[in-house]
Amino acid sequence: MPHFDMPLDELRRYRPDMTEPEDFDAFWEKTLSAAREHGLDARFVPVDAHLSTVDVFDVTFAGFGGHPVRGWLILPAGTTEPLPTVVEYIGYGGGRGLPHERLLWSAAGFAHFVMDTRGQGSGGSAGDTPDPVGSGPAYPGYMTRGIDDPDEYYYRRVFTDAVRAVEAARTHPLVDSSRVAAVGGSQGGGITLAVGGLVDDLTAIAADVPFLCDFPRATTLTERPPYREIALYMKAKRGAEERVFRTLSYFDGVHFAARGTAPALFSAALEDMTCPPSTVFAAHNAYAGSERSMEVYSFNDHEGGGPYQQGVQLRWLAEHLKG
Repeated sequence: MPHFDMPLDELRRYRPDMTEPEDFDAFWEKTLSAAREHGLDARFVPVDAHLSTVDVFDVTFAGFGGHPVRGWLILPAGTTEPLPTVVEYIGYGGGRGLPHERLLWSAAGFAHFVMDTRGQGSGGSAGDTPDPVGSGPAYPGYMTRGIDDPDEYYYRRVFTDAVRAVEAARTHPLVDSSRVAAVGGSQGGGITLAVGGLVDDLTAIAADVPFLCDFPRATTLTERPPYREIALYMKAKRGAEERVFRTLSYFDGVHFAARGTAPALFSAALEDMTCPPSTVFAAHNAYAGSERSMEVYSFNDHEGGGPYQQGVQLRWLAEHLKG
């Protein structure tokens, strides 16, 4: 796949003309306040994962609506003092998986909290968290569930779960609550940006080829799912564009980036037709924090930097969380 988006020099300057809802901050303050009316009820149950280098805890905490959300807490074996912590969010369709699939961050000496994504986990890694909230007519997938109303939109629940995941991780005595980073790739990168905009005391964030950014451009630029789900929904729901894009404006990574304060590491791939590079740069260029950087992979698709980007993240997070 050749380069299909803007040239790199234009990407570095790209700032979309987007309309932010006037009540964006009030919407999220109301949403998180309602979630916090429910006790966090974070529970960490030790499990034998047959792994000698880590200690594993099966986690449950109360997310949006008080609904139980699952996760893993994975610690280097024998940890006795609080550790800097990486909270990870998962890509589209995947769930928390199994502990032996999630060993990178504990191997680097971090506590690692993995959040399951409600309703997902039937494609790729397995999930264990149902989404008990229904929606009106939707295109198959998650992108259009409740899309006619910001209050009902699927990602309102997911982003709320993600903020509560940080709060849950911080309750564990072996987590250093003052040194917490949020990380994720694709959908997980989009969730990371949301958390970075909603939690003001993170130490760092790392958003790898993030999804859920610059919806107006993404939905008209790529034919690939998951963005294509939105276009196919509007193909059937003629005349819904204004209502749909109003809803999506409350969940756009560009608007969350404009509120981010923690040091941020991004990555983009110039042949990525799943999360087009201009949409990733839109969030990066809007990022409000004083420290931001972008790794660019010129000849990669949505796999981005893969293990090379993980190597960059390992060095970068060691500097910010341990240095």
